[in-house]
Amino acid sequence: MGAGGRMSVPPASKNSNRHVLRRMPHSKPPFTLGQIKKAIPPHCFNRSILRSFSYVVYDLLIASLLYYLATTYIHRIPPPLCALAWPLYWICQGCVLTGVWVVAHECGHHAFSDYQWLDDTVGLVLHSALLVPYFSWKYSHRRHHSNTGSLDRDEVFVPKLKSRIRWYAKYLNNPPGRILTVLLTLTLGWPLYLLFNVSGRDYDRFACHYDPYGPIYSDRERLQIFISDAGLIAVTYGLYHLATLKGLSWVLCVYGVPLLIVNSFLVLITWLQHTHPALPHYDSSEWDWLRGALSTMDRDYGILNRVFHNITDTHVAHHLFSTMPHYHAMEATKAIRPILGEYYQSDGTPVLKAIWREANECIYVEADESEQSKGVFWYKNKL
Repeated sequence: MGAGGRMSVPPASKNSNRHVLRRMPHSKPPFTLGQIKKAIPPHCFNRSILRSFSYVVYDLLIASLLYYLATTYIHRIPPPLCALAWPLYWICQGCVLTGVWVVAHECGHHAFSDYQWLDDTVGLVLHSALLVPYFSWKYSHRRHHSNTGSLDRDEVFVPKLKSRIRWYAKYLNNPPGRILTVLLTLTLGWPLYLLFNVSGRDYDRFACHYDPYGPIYSDRERLQIFISDAGLIAVTYGLYHLATLKGLSWVLCVYGVPLLIVNSFLVLITWLQHTHPALPHYDSSEWDWLRGALSTMDRDYGILNRVFHNITDTHVAHHLFSTMPHYHAMEATKAIRPILGEYYQSDGTPVLKAIWREANECIYVEADESEQSKGVFWYKNKL
């Protein structure tokens, strides 16, 4: 249900895997966005309410089934096995709810249906249930898409220049330090970004996703930020009431730990899509929208690609055409790869290996003195 009819993107050849670290071209592409769009079958841009809702229903049914199995049977399992059953539930439920998160993300891009009010209603409900400020994130994420790859205006995972690296970075530039950094990023990265704009762009004053009057938002957006906050307050109150009835430990086991896994996947997916030795970043002298949109990496999460509705392995197409529904993104990716050529970036490195490599190689960005274009920056790690 909801997953039929997808096309598979051919895996990268072994020869191409040897060159995943080779820098992508950073000169102006020999094609336009219009030419890329013409290569994609027109039906890929069609949004179907029924098909979009089928993914919502499918994900929520699986989540409900996992909830039923966990709350009905885990307490009946003998203690040694019970200790294994809960982590299994947490992981499976976290993965499924990440798929729900992705559908709500599509609503924020107006990729769910042809009706903005419907997209916002579905997105607000689903994201609020996952303690995400829907409109707040929708607008900051939209600016990320408008400024991808820009050192000056991108909204998230903006790499630091070497001159702005903190004093303690050299003490973390070792295996234990990298492990600690990755763990903190995956566990605390999402709430720190929402609360304090950690890893986001610089603003002239304090920026917070919960603040309607913060510098992230324009005047016409502020009312919707209040609505996002109201949604979170309602869900938080519901969780509090549930904790008084069932107990805090029950809420944490059934809801809290899977939510932490969702947040970790969200940070991991976004980080790996925009952090890679082959990807350039640009300052204001070089940046343009198309080159920035192409400066992202498709990744392979195996079976989780489907669970995550292919947000992982069709990210290049998503950045080029963000209003395209996810269920057409695989077909679109296959269509645009011949046009993009070396401008299309994909890395099939196993995720754990990629995490370690990127944590080791991508510490800061710096322009190469040997290049004529001084506004193009690449990841480096020598402190």
